Amino acid sequence: MTRSVAHIAQADLADSLRQAVSGAVRFDATSRLLYSTDASNYQIEPLGVVIPRDAADVAAAVSVCAQAGVPVLARGAGSSLSGQAIGRAVILDCSTHLNQIEAVDVEARWVRVQPGVVINTLNAYLRPFGLMLGPDPASAERATVGGSLANNATGAHSILYGMFADQVLGADVVLADGSCARFDTLTPTDPAWAGRATGDTPAARIYAGVTRLLDTYGQDIQERFPAHWRRSSGYGLTYLLPDAPGRHPTFSVRPQGLAPLLAGSEGTLAVLTSATLAVVPRPSRTALAICQFDDLLAAMEATNAILTCQPSAVELMDDMLIGLARQQPGTAGKMFFVDGTPAALLAVEFTGASEAELNAHLDHLALTLRQAGWPRPPLRLLDPASQATVWSVRKVGLGILMSIRGDAKPIPCIEDVSVPVANLPRYVADVLDLLKRHGTHGSFYAHASAGCLHVRPLVNLKTAAGVELMVDLAEGACELALRHGGVMTGEHGDGVAHSHLNGRLFGPRLYAAMCELKAIFDPANSLNPGKKVHGPDPRADLRYGPAYHTLELHTHYDFGADGGFAGAIEMCNGAGVCRKESGTMCPSFQATREEKDSTRGRANALRAALSGRPSALALTGPELHDVMDLCLGCKACKTECPSSVDMTRLKGEYLAQVQEAQGVPLRSRIFGHIARLSSLAAPVAPLANWMLRTSAARLALNALGVHPNRTLPLFSRQTFSAWFKRRRPGLPAGPAQGPVLLFHDTWIEYNYPAVGQAAVKLLEAAGYQVLIAPRRQCCGRPLLSKGMLAEAKRLAQHNVGVLAPYVAQGMPVLGLEPSCILSFRDEYLALLPGDEQAQALAAASFTIEEFLDQERRAGRLHLTFRPGQEQILLHGHCHQKALVGTGPALAALRLLPGRQVSEIEAGCCGMAGAFGYETEHYAISHKIAEDRLLPALAAAPQAQIAADGVSCRQQIAHFSGRRARHVVEVLAEALV
Repeated sequence: MTRSVAHIAQADLADSLRQAVSGAVRFDATSRLLYSTDASNYQIEPLGVVIPRDAADVAAAVSVCAQAGVPVLARGAGSSLSGQAIGRAVILDCSTHLNQIEAVDVEARWVRVQPGVVINTLNAYLRPFGLMLGPDPASAERATVGGSLANNATGAHSILYGMFADQVLGADVVLADGSCARFDTLTPTDPAWAGRATGDTPAARIYAGVTRLLDTYGQDIQERFPAHWRRSSGYGLTYLLPDAPGRHPTFSVRPQGLAPLLAGSEGTLAVLTSATLAVVPRPSRTALAICQFDDLLAAMEATNAILTCQPSAVELMDDMLIGLARQQPGTAGKMFFVDGTPAALLAVEFTGASEAELNAHLDHLALTLRQAGWPRPPLRLLDPASQATVWSVRKVGLGILMSIRGDAKPIPCIEDVSVPVANLPRYVADVLDLLKRHGTHGSFYAHASAGCLHVRPLVNLKTAAGVELMVDLAEGACELALRHGGVMTGEHGDGVAHSHLNGRLFGPRLYAAMCELKAIFDPANSLNPGKKVHGPDPRADLRYGPAYHTLELHTHYDFGADGGFAGAIEMCNGAGVCRKESGTMCPSFQATREEKDSTRGRANALRAALSGRPSALALTGPELHDVMDLCLGCKACKTECPSSVDMTRLKGEYLAQVQEAQGVPLRSRIFGHIARLSSLAAPVAPLANWMLRTSAARLALNALGVHPNRTLPLFSRQTFSAWFKRRRPGLPAGPAQGPVLLFHDTWIEYNYPAVGQAAVKLLEAAGYQVLIAPRRQCCGRPLLSKGMLAEAKRLAQHNVGVLAPYVAQGMPVLGLEPSCILSFRDEYLALLPGDEQAQALAAASFTIEEFLDQERRAGRLHLTFRPGQEQILLHGHCHQKALVGTGPALAALRLLPGRQVSEIEAGCCGMAGAFGYETEHYAISHKIAEDRLLPALAAAPQAQIAADGVSCRQQIAHFSGRRARHVVEVLAEALV
């Protein structure tokens, strides 16, 4: 009966919200699931979700919820580490539509933005003006202004620019009752404050209430507030008083008033609809020094000496982070800056107007370290590309740590304690002792310059002992924060994890002031309750806990290294890197901005289906299919996700499990067996091509769900293997180099043999004897993408057996279609675990550009090309970018003298094999292409286009009307 009444009340609330707002209102089980987690240890199902279109929607939603007595929680990217972005409330997702930059004043150096603006997007907008936002959290590629302000976030450069609160000049907000207000930097000592405190409006009552609060607790704030400036624990009461403790040691401007007070409040005081922020000049030049240490405590001691050199940042990476970064696909090739196996390194940045000034800073640093007893000279990095590489590794530190396999994870529980830098060595020594006493260890990284280290102990929260260990460590860290004059969190916030500790951290008087402040702004406790004050038991609402369990499935892929299918899904920690607006991951999210279309959303849905939470989401149900449907299988997550969540493989397994229960759809069978169908059509190619153009064929394809605007590739009159058998091999132009095996994929064999012919011409011109394997079959990629894994496994076994003799002779196996050849190195190993021949084939398989680049670097590539002046744009295939990178293809094109070769800065083309052909995916396929690819092509109408992927070439032709050619075609055409 209670459930029924609750359901009716929830339905009434949803109806009221739909009548009041123009944005989406979602109270279904799937939407509530998708918003039940962030990057913390917790999972709390919300009441529902509202996607407001504008500030009026925000006000209307808050008003409806206030009248219904229902809590509200405003959310940005949902990447919070302490659980402040989840709760039993109506969630307002401000990231989808409230993402406009409203105004900028270059001379006065301020910008006004809506809360959903991503920080990197804002900085890209400010770059032409020579400006930027000072705080730079590591999550800036997906973190929103609203979420960062709510956390009082900062980043690596806080010693220069302070925290988010130090940038807030104004805020348009919706108050707890749904009324609107505008706060600025007016201080309580200003005569105008009294005027604002007069009247009976909600805003006036806030001004009057804050006046009374300061009369009662002003002296306590002055005398008892923690003095360390790097803090986001509790409320920032010091922003109400001119000379309160905690002033930044060098940052000259410190806004005060109600607007900066909102920073760090985690949405518990008001809902932000617009923020006016101070911005700073962008540094003209920077340099990095990499200082290595054989002991973590030595690095902490050195930090204090380094700060006398006035750096702009000092960032720590410890041995655990370094070791994991060397193993991860996305970072393994970026670790050039680490020599050997140091216990810790400090990345020290300097800014300057010239290279001479930067070198002077670096010289001073080296001398300072030598005089302090650390004689090892730092590695100097002055070129921007090398510095960017170091920063890219540092910024994905959290995700790298979460790539640890197994149930014991480096969890956030003493994540963010911040202490004065002078106390940092003693604090770190005490933390090491704390971890040792509790029988665990962890990783240390992040902002040594500000005394704010991210410490991640390994804890298994799936056990009762692990849960208690989490609580004990947090309480121990709180005691250490008090002992060393710091706070519990320096930028990641209190949330569910730490709010219960604020009474102990601040003492009874200051905590009472904070409780009173909450009541002044939010009398009904309806704005994100349970955060900052009146925090819950941290043992409750855990994402994993002793009762957590998952279904045991017999899988086709081997997930043993991940701890099974569920373990592979659980590698997603919720940090939301998949929500970034750059790179390739995740194409559908970049187009829709919908949480369900992110890798994180899919992982959450899969995990819920396996664990039965919520019970409404079944593994074989339509709700989960809707979440998984727009995964294009691009594999970008395997590399761009710091935890290497391979959603392509997970989706393939998911489809296989569903189809075992429900059968394989006809369209999937047809696309999955495209190689077999092509082999039947090839002998009658002219007739088959004529039939494809008939209206009857069109109707049949449309009935199968192929979009009417798409045309299938035509068949060649002569297959590649027939041409290869009849051809006369050319004489090598250079020294004989030995044999290579060219794997002729389905598209080369039946549809585009000219690409294979160009490859043969190119390889023979370089002196290689080209062989093919006549008995080879399709690589299985179409079957893999459709979840037909049992059949794909049989193809894999066949191809491994056919190619094994060539590999045994030391012959490299070269591929032209990236998704085909790279299946040998990726999926085959998971389909055939422990198969030594499969492992040998994987080691011997290369994209053709990889092979050419290896031979070039070894001095064995002898090719002569005609000079030219044309511009060549390369569009990388998603699997190519994810697994080998586009560097080899660019290097191959740059063999052509005089050409201007560059890569199109785009993500996925949107075709993704059969995906873009399917009627229900056509619109999203086009939207993905429109994101960056098509505008880049339109901006270079005379350029040649190179693209290795057959899907990419089809998409480019379809939506731009231009022909893209395989890299080998471009190279072969230019041969002398």
